[in-house]
Amino acid sequence: MAMRSFEIKAFDQELSSDLLIQIAPERVPRHVAIIMDGNGRWAAQRSLPRVMGHRAGADAVRRTVETAARLELECLTLYAFSTENWKRPRFEIRALMDLLTEYLRKELHSLKENNIRFRMIGRSEEMHISVLEQIRKAELSTFQNTGLQLNIALNYGGRAEIVDAVKKVAREIAAGRLNADDINEELLHQNLYTSSLPDPDLLIRTSGEMRISNFLLWQIAYAEMYVTETPWPDFGERDLLTAIIEYQKRDRRYGRIHQLEEVSA
Repeated sequence: MAMRSFEIKAFDQELSSDLLIQIAPERVPRHVAIIMDGNGRWAAQRSLPRVMGHRAGADAVRRTVETAARLELECLTLYAFSTENWKRPRFEIRALMDLLTEYLRKELHSLKENNIRFRMIGRSEEMHISVLEQIRKAELSTFQNTGLQLNIALNYGGRAEIVDAVKKVAREIAAGRLNADDINEELLHQNLYTSSLPDPDLLIRTSGEMRISNFLLWQIAYAEMYVTETPWPDFGERDLLTAIIEYQKRDRRYGRIHQLEEVSA
């Protein structure tokens, strides 16, 4: 990876310059994935409707995408709506979908201007046509962008993704184009929603919960996890920088024995 340098003036100098100088640009994670949790609790603490928490969460999405682009991250994947979220009240689901389409309408020009490529990952067949139209418009409009890859996990479940990948492989076997012995990790990877992306290096969860919540189960096998008590609506520039600093302090072993342990053995 080519050496990169950060322009502190591109950030809020008063808030973040002390953190930026702690980041090694050559060790910034390629792919950051975030479980955006805490919108409802944020609203409840302020005696506000849950919908207001989601609206505040949309502002956090904007801040996070902007910060990720400034850091020149390769990929950012945000967990917006799970396959289990359909169990929520219908008015809340509608509000979430309205916020998504509003975000895409308002931010599409900015995504294009800042060379950000947008993509949805998840099952699209259950999505309302009006939401899908806005998603497809954003995907097509930013398809040729070469900067940050912004992925929104929508109607997404890690188990569902693996099931869908297995079904694709099974159809290939049934058609005689593959044999059972051809199945390996690489083949399954090629059939995941994220087949064109590097696996996440860093998984962030907000609001203090210590759960994966069925998110990118295959892809996060060796991701570093960072949990913050900050609820998603309050997540900002400093929070993302702090998570990356913590990530850079860790020794990523990928199942290997630490070098010092090998020497002493």
